[in-house]
Amino acid sequence: MKIMIRTAPNGVTSVYVPKKDLEEPIVSMERPGMWGGLVTLANGWQLAMPEMPEGTTLPITVEARRTTTGEEA
Repeated sequence: MKIMIRTAPNGVTSVYVPKKDLEEPIVSMERPGMWGGLVTLANGWQLAMPEMPEGTTLPITVEARRTTTGEEA
């Protein structure tokens, strides 16, 4: 699914999913740089992020894969 990742002025990085009109902050990252690993959103969703070079600037729109629905917890 296409998602947009941005960092707010307060430093919180969030994901916006246009098809769901959903914006949630990222609460944990499998890898320090986020890219190529799983990120967990505040609603419980886990997204598999694409490989991107370190230092990729935000905001950016990428193709990510949802691995959970957030309803398991």
